[in-house]
Amino acid sequence: MLLYRASLPLSRRTLAYATGVVRRHRQALGSRGRCLPPGMQALMTLVYLRKGETYAELGAGFGVSTATAWRYVNETVDLLAARAPKLGAALARAVKAGLPYLVLDGTLVSIDRVAADRPYYSGKHRRHGMNLQVIAAPDGTLLWVSGPLRGSVHDLTAARIWGVVRALAATGLLVLADKAYQGAERAHPHALQGTRQARTAKGRQPCTRQAPRPRRTRECPAQVMANPAEAALLPPPRRTPRQGHPHPATPRDRSTLKKAQ
Repeated sequence: MLLYRASLPLSRRTLAYATGVVRRHRQALGSRGRCLPPGMQALMTLVYLRKGETYAELGAGFGVSTATAWRYVNETVDLLAARAPKLGAALARAVKAGLPYLVLDGTLVSIDRVAADRPYYSGKHRRHGMNLQVIAAPDGTLLWVSGPLRGSVHDLTAARIWGVVRALAATGLLVLADKAYQGAERAHPHALQGTRQARTAKGRQPCTRQAPRPRRTRECPAQVMANPAEAALLPPPRRTPRQGHPHPATPRDRSTLKKAQ
């Protein structure tokens, strides 16, 4: 197997935070004599989350077995997930920060599944994955990410399962969402103002019948173009007969025409 050096598009601050989480966990357990130091375990987890490499590739790159790579990655992921903000705390922080609006959207995290695992197949994205609901700030900063659901679950259903719509309605903030969340504004009209139905209901005007379109210029005589208000009082223009060979109307006329030719 060939090895090579690669870069990871993450900041040193992210690596330092993950390393501190792993180090404090090891100190609490009194764990010693591990294959990798806390920094390398954190870096392995970030590589897995950012690039999606297999455990065999991670083990070969960091000099550990596949089972050890699997154990280190899952341990670090559980530690990071336990520190993720809850939905109520994230929304309370957004209200305190005075954000003008929030953005709600769903995403699909691809997974390795066979075709028989239909519950994990997303017909929208045409691949297997897990459905995640994301709430972000206007500048794109992630405020809250839900737990995973099967890829076949609709975004609106997932939002209702996690109680996102009800929690957003309680904050009173304006929330922008796409067409996948149509129907949520019926229960909470001010919760999702970005959907098509909510925008239509907000700016709905009484339906008025449009005036008939004027006739085309080539079909209107000069009198109509001069005074359009009297167009309805004028008789319709007559079309000139088409030029060309006349067609006889009776069989006798057709036989006469053949003899003449």
